[in-house]
Amino acid sequence: MQKNEIIANEKIDEKKVAVAEKIISQLQKELPNYITKGSGPFLAAIYDEKGNLIAKEANSVIDETCSHNHAEMNAIKAAEKALNTYDLSAHNLSLYVTSEPCMMCLGGIMWSGIKAVYYGVPSKRVEQITGFDEGFKPNWFAEFSKRGIVAYGNIAVELGEKVLQDYVANGNTVYQPNRE
Repeated sequence: MQKNEIIANEKIDEKKVAVAEKIISQLQKELPNYITKGSGPFLAAIYDEKGNLIAKEANSVIDETCSHNHAEMNAIKAAEKALNTYDLSAHNLSLYVTSEPCMMCLGGIMWSGIKAVYYGVPSKRVEQITGFDEGFKPNWFAEFSKRGIVAYGNIAVELGEKVLQDYVANGNTVYQPNRE
């Protein structure tokens, strides 16, 4: 697979890809501003089916000293608060994120009621660039499909890889639990 080849758990819809490329590219361009303010190198946004932004949040693990404050989890929490519900399924929402969700975020997405997820940099590249352990994620595209969740990946990869490379090159913390 080429790193820029769009992948999906449904027949690829070029209209969905175009929307996702626009949103994820914009998130990648905004992300350095969040990093400058202390956020980690990931940004997620949730939109409704009409294209309205419901929530946009960055990774805040380090600045809020909480290991589960990944961008996706923060965006889901903000969307639930904005819509006053713990079940987002009735709102037909899509999550757009700068990199492939880790195993924790995949669970959060599944349980939140999000209907679609679109991501930029694949986990393998995130791990190669940052060393962050994305976790064990067997067949998650198929598992999402079984649950009616659409998934598309490898969107705006070059922009995202550059942000991750800059994050590491600038000496920012890549958090990992000590496993020794």
